[in-house]
Amino acid sequence: MIDLKNLATEQSNAKTKNIDDATTLELVQIMNDEDHKVADAIHKILPQVAAAIDVTASHLHRGGRLFYVGCGTSGRLGILDAAECPPTFSTSPELVQGLLAGGEKAMFRAQEDVEDNPEQGAKDLAARSVTNRDVVVGLSASGRAPYVVGALTYARQKVGAATIAICCTENAAISRQADINLCALVGPEVITGSTRMKAGTAEKMLLNMLSTGAMVKLGKVYGNLMVDVKCANEKLQERAVQIVMAVAECKRDKAVQALTAAQGNAKEACLVAVLNITPEAARQRLAVAGGFLGKALTLM
Repeated sequence: MIDLKNLATEQSNAKTKNIDDATTLELVQIMNDEDHKVADAIHKILPQVAAAIDVTASHLHRGGRLFYVGCGTSGRLGILDAAECPPTFSTSPELVQGLLAGGEKAMFRAQEDVEDNPEQGAKDLAARSVTNRDVVVGLSASGRAPYVVGALTYARQKVGAATIAICCTENAAISRQADINLCALVGPEVITGSTRMKAGTAEKMLLNMLSTGAMVKLGKVYGNLMVDVKCANEKLQERAVQIVMAVAECKRDKAVQALTAAQGNAKEACLVAVLNITPEAARQRLAVAGGFLGKALTLM
């Protein structure tokens, strides 16, 4: 039998015990007050978050990959963050990957029983040919999901990958298999045990920081502009135009011409527009600068 009484995510919230008698406005005010606690919880672990970003960026720079492993809400959030990296930063789909207990079908229909199998977590990760160059992030609000424990144990002990735990409970099982533990103590949920709420919000915020921070460290951002944006639709095409206009301080026509010459590569187009060089020369500059636009702009 699982003992839930010591899990922070399973405690009753004294401030919401009468929520079923609240007016609708009172209901949302209570939820909003509780949500404010999430950012404060993350603020307390920012040094650990920074360490996780540095480790992740270092491994990716050396050719490694980033894996998110989770069950239920936690796993779905990992898949969401992974799916957003290619359009935002022009990464390959293989660079950041999400593994969800139960596979693709669990993305749309809950398969809660599959989280109890640690061997499957290890097996699913092994199927991705994880190596010691990779980073594996285990996501579990309660910190006890056996599927995630199995995956992290395999990653750390069998292949020597860097491991990171994201949870909302102290002394969690997943933290014991992690090099870095990101434990955001958000407190009891509005609805007891419903970790898709505050805990899920905390996980999403931490994933935003981890992936975005790593991409900044890899030169995917210039200033606060996503200069590696993938122009996959009209909105992103227009965003690329605005980025080139901002970096080159030029008019729209010149930005469009530069993007056309660079075949939609915003980073190259910025160099074309600023330095009046060819796309090939822009690519060479970026190669020398390690992909960092700021360095490429100042090369002699």
